[in-house]
Parts: sequence; structure tokens; C-alpha cells
Amino acid sequence: MAPRDWRPFLYGGVSSCFAECCTFPIDTTKTRLQVQGQRTQGLRELRYRGMSHALVRISREEGLRALYRGISPAVLRQSTYGSIKFGVYYSMKGVVCPNPSDETLLSNVCCAIVAGVVSSSIANPTDVLKVRMQAANESVRQKGMLRCFADIYRQEGVRGLWRGVGPTAQRAAVIVGVELPLYDFFKRYFIQHQLIGDSSGNHFASSLLSSLGGAVASTPIDVLRTRMMNQRTLLRAGVGPAPATAEGLVPAHYYRSSLDCLVKTVRFEGCRALYKGFVPTWLRLGPWNIIFFVSFERLKQLY
Repeated sequence: MAPRDWRPFLYGGVSSCFAECCTFPIDTTKTRLQVQGQRTQGLRELRYRGMSHALVRISREEGLRALYRGISPAVLRQSTYGSIKFGVYYSMKGVVCPNPSDETLLSNVCCAIVAGVVSSSIANPTDVLKVRMQAANESVRQKGMLRCFADIYRQEGVRGLWRGVGPTAQRAAVIVGVELPLYDFFKRYFIQHQLIGDSSGNHFASSLLSSLGGAVASTPIDVLRTRMMNQRTLLRAGVGPAPATAEGLVPAHYYRSSLDCLVKTVRFEGCRALYKGFVPTWLRLGPWNIIFFVSFERLKQLY
């Protein structure tokens, strides 16, 4: 490997953290929309009618800081997940297709899927904590990030930190397998057909189009992932504070698997529930990708 092959990892992590901080309030509303309406005590109420209503209500009732609850594990997640994802993707592309002109959509999709699965599996514990903090669970309020990690490990074991890793890896495989190859495809297409040169305008348009594809493909899996991560199963009775339902957490064993979560969601809430939070998902992925890729392309110019 060339000495500078580490740079995609660093630039990917820096750009990911920057994009995460800029779009995090939208992600918070998406999480709140996805966990509401479940057929469990304390969670059946539909508190938010949509993204705008959620933004206003959260700000009014919990303060503006609530929109950034969970930002610490989110930044930690992007510094690991983002670094590994983009580093592995661009490194694998360099190995599979040393000549950029030899790249194909299939080869890029395969590289992206591997990068998404590996990076999301490693960073899963940070995602679990981020989801629970965004869902306003009492068990993680007023606590530091390290203490929350310790509490999850003590009360739920290692499995608690990797809860939802299956749908998380599946979502990452879908979203990364769609977004990154689409971005490269549209960027190359605009350049080859002399529509837009290799400029910020090209990066903006390619990012926006790739994010739409990613949102359509990944939202159903993202709903299942969020609900699985928000479910807490204690190692033994009497560990931790009040019962889970009183804290906004799904009761233990309510969802036995991702498939069970899918079946119950569709049965009790209809197929449309699989696209809860689609608007904030796309509105977040769009700006997130634009900020990321424009930053990433600028950093790439350093080498």
C-alpha cells in the first residue's frame, strides 16, 4: 500500500463528523418519529405529526439542547464508522480497479457493501447509545457517555451494546451500497457528458441524487434498526431503574428478531409505518451527503 493510503480514512472521518454535527437535529426528529406508535404501553401515543411538528415540540417542551441529545456518541460513531466506511471503500476500489476508468457499477457496489457491513458492525455500540439518547429514555438522561456505556454493559451485557447489529449491518450494506456507487456514477456521468465539470456543483448534484436513492432503499430497514436498538433486555430482574415501559423503552423480548419486528410493525401499524421518518431521513441524508462529499473532495485535493 502507498504511504498516503491512510488519508481516505482520516478525511472520511473528519468529513463525517462535520456533516453529522450540521444535520443532527434532523436525525433526532427521525428517531422520535420511528419509535412512536408501537403497540406497547406508553409508546402507542403519536406525539409528533411530522418532522416540523417534532422539531417545534421537542424544542418547546425539552429545549433546543434536546435536539442535540446523543451528539457525543454520534460523533464518536462517525469518527469510527465514517473513517472505516469511506477508507475501506476507496481503498478496496483502488485494489479492485487500480485504473479509475475500469470501474464498474457492480464492482463499486460490492466494495461499498463490504465497507458498510464492516464499519457499522464495529461502531454498533455508539449507535445504540445515540438512539436511546435521542428517544429521550430516562435511563440515559443526565449521564455522561462513558457511564451510559458502562450501564448498558452492566445491565444488558455485551449483547446490549450490539443490540440491533443485524439490521444495522443490513441498513449500512443497503445505504452504502446505493449511495457511494450512485455518487461515483453521477459524478462520472456529469463529467463524461460535459454537463458539469469536476466542481462543487457536480459534487452537490451527485450527492443529492445519491441521497434520494439511499433514503428510499434504507428507510424500512432503518425503522426496524431503530426499534430494535430502543429495546432493552436486562440480564437479570431487579437490575437498573424503573420498568422499561416507564422509561420509553420497548419491553424486553417484545421483538424477538428483526423479522418479528417487521411482522409486528406491519400488522399493527400498516406498511406505511416502514417509511416513518422518510422525510427527515432524506432531508438529513441530502445535506449530510452534500456537506460530506464537498468537504471530502476538498480534503482530497490536499494530496
